[in-house]
Amino acid sequence: MTQEKKLTYADALGDESFNAGYEDGLERVRSWLGLAHPLMIGTEEVFSLPEFESRSPLDRRILIGKFQTATPARIRGAIAAAGKGFSSWQERAGGERAAIIRRTSDILAAEKFLLAALITYECGKNRAEALAEVFEAVDLLRHHAEVLEQNGFYNIPASPEHPGDICRSVMRPYGVFAVISPFNFPLSLATGMAGAALIAGNTVILKPTSVAPFSVLKLCEAFRQGGVPPDAVQYLTGPGREFGEVITASPDIAGIAFTGSRDAGMLLHRTFAAKQRYQKPIITEMGSKNPVIVTEHADLAKAVEGVSRSAFGFSGQKCSAASRVYVHESVADQFIAMLKNHTENLVTGDPRLKDTVIGPLIDGRAMQVFTESVELATKDGGKIVCGGNVLSGGVFSHGHYVQPTIVTGLTRRHPLARKELFVPFLIVEKISTLAEALGEANSTDFGLTAGIFSEDEGEIALFFSRIQSGVTYANRRGGATTGAWPGTQAFCGWKASGSTGKGVGGPFYLVSYMREQAQMQVR
Repeated sequence: MTQEKKLTYADALGDESFNAGYEDGLERVRSWLGLAHPLMIGTEEVFSLPEFESRSPLDRRILIGKFQTATPARIRGAIAAAGKGFSSWQERAGGERAAIIRRTSDILAAEKFLLAALITYECGKNRAEALAEVFEAVDLLRHHAEVLEQNGFYNIPASPEHPGDICRSVMRPYGVFAVISPFNFPLSLATGMAGAALIAGNTVILKPTSVAPFSVLKLCEAFRQGGVPPDAVQYLTGPGREFGEVITASPDIAGIAFTGSRDAGMLLHRTFAAKQRYQKPIITEMGSKNPVIVTEHADLAKAVEGVSRSAFGFSGQKCSAASRVYVHESVADQFIAMLKNHTENLVTGDPRLKDTVIGPLIDGRAMQVFTESVELATKDGGKIVCGGNVLSGGVFSHGHYVQPTIVTGLTRRHPLARKELFVPFLIVEKISTLAEALGEANSTDFGLTAGIFSEDEGEIALFFSRIQSGVTYANRRGGATTGAWPGTQAFCGWKASGSTGKGVGGPFYLVSYMREQAQMQVR
């Protein structure tokens, strides 16, 4: 779609101009560190005590910034401001909104290295993946604009009841959307949700996780610089529980867009439904337990690289991360040996450094999940093929660093094989047939991403036909289950992984933020 897209991820580390730009971004972003940042409510920049600190996971001594706690009164003020701005924003022509969203994408693209460096500091993502995230955000906005235009701004003529009548079907915005984003893709996930809501004509309240609030602030600034009016996009920080209580009870919230854990997403669903007078949209993507199948006809070198990238990229802190591998018994020992060797050669360390592949976990809670998972696997008879240790000393002294871990020998219904962990912890199991592997792959409540490695076209066709996941890949060396891109793979969760059956980056996502109105004019 764009030049930026062609140069991301795998190309970034080998492109010296990218490395030089990123190094410059690291220097520039230091001037931002440690500052206090306001809430953005309408035209006001509000400092609302108490402040809370955001610290870098790569080194907890680094203060990212001080952010404000939005009180219930401030949250209600933001809802009122967004409500006030809705009428004028929805009345903008679709082409004008698309142009504003494109200008926003250009602003993000122009500061790609600075934003990538911020993402590294804020969530510990290595340079290649941080750059890829910025480019994904850029392309998400451009894709939203293209989809809106390709669908005639969702103003579709209909058959008249009588000659001379004018009939049409029009998609209209709902109103004020609360957009709640997680830490692991702090820029792109907020961009995908908020950009869709805005281009559809809704107004937005951006609420990032308190673990990674800074990237979303820069997104809000970019929207406003691109031409989104201040009362159409607000920025709030503070505890998620208090924010959730206010927005789910407010009659002036028209919808919620959320990416995060299944537990948090389901709680939002239940609370919003219980507190509102009538049904309103809630658009969620809620994690997964993503499987990879490696058949006896697989190219094992391709499979090893694809599984490793998906399982251990960003320390497994992706809702699309591979966490289960079902490998045919005839090639299992060879595959496991190759994967072990590959994994042990991955460089873990400071994500600012060029050669680092695996950075830190986001916080102490993630570290606890990792250590408890290793302990439980060992206690229940699992074999730690590699990894399993917390790293300490030197560069690891002030962050939460762990070894990427591969486990075999657990029972198929073991809790670790069913629960999303969000750490670099991969379970490998042997299977006898593809049908058996498909049965196991589909045996969880989740259904976000899945992959297969096979050189047999019949096996691939069967996989695509029977797998219960919204994003599926065959023989993808660049990531067995990860790396969906706007306009190429819609990022759509099935079952417990999503609520709408329409994925961001695909052709149907925008309609989740609009409702249909039939219009008839009799002459």
